[in-house]
Amino acid sequence: MSDDQARTRLKIGVGGALGRMGRAIIAAVEAREDASVAAVFDQPARAGESVDGLKLGDLETVLAASEVVIDFSTPAASVALARRAAERGSPALVIGATGASAEDETAIAEAAKSVAIVRSGNFSLGVNLLLGMVGQAARQLRPEDWDIEIFEAHHRRKVDAPSGTALMLGEAAAKARGADLAEVAERGRDGQTGARAAGAVGFSVMRGGGLVGEHSVSFIAEDEVITLAHSARDRSLFARGALAAALWVAGKPPGLYDMQDVLGFGHD
Repeated sequence: MSDDQARTRLKIGVGGALGRMGRAIIAAVEAREDASVAAVFDQPARAGESVDGLKLGDLETVLAASEVVIDFSTPAASVALARRAAERGSPALVIGATGASAEDETAIAEAAKSVAIVRSGNFSLGVNLLLGMVGQAARQLRPEDWDIEIFEAHHRRKVDAPSGTALMLGEAAAKARGADLAEVAERGRDGQTGARAAGAVGFSVMRGGGLVGEHSVSFIAEDEVITLAHSARDRSLFARGALAAALWVAGKPPGLYDMQDVLGFGHD
């Protein structure tokens, strides 16, 4: 590689570097010629430690060394990262942590007034295509006649449920029908629940083994069923999507973006 190529490589920091996604992102960056790993950090590991060949920095070191930081750690860590980046005015961020509260999302949106942030619950091209298909179907199929059920399955180590992707799919369906997901979601059923409400969006969850990610959205009428589904076989696909987002967001003006922006799909 020439000196010019090395200088033009995008410098990427990685948060949650010791996690499964963090390691996949590092591998994806190292496989590219237009990007390099500038620095990595993780919590609660201490800066200066070397773990499995990764030398960990602290937050300030990573922010200073990076043009974009990708973080798939925890909502609390992502909020702290976003706030500090906003205070400094750089770098741009790609945030993929799921399980965030409304307060966490508000804090990230506030930080995006000062730095460019790509925020998504899923960085897969296929899932983002699925979102558009779900919205289109929900607009065409009346809630009086078609019930919506969302199923998701992940590995036993996942700590939040429903998954961020399942909630994104629910949001797409609810928005297409002019509804607020918080008002129509049925996230758990047990005992005497009564009849299903028209327009409800139901969720069901499975956890087990090493499942990377399975999502399906079923539109169910009295005499037919339409199911749209996506299956992830390897988490490297999410890492590649996050890297594409990092390359896209570098140099963008402050704002809160998502994968629809990155992929040029636009918004309804």
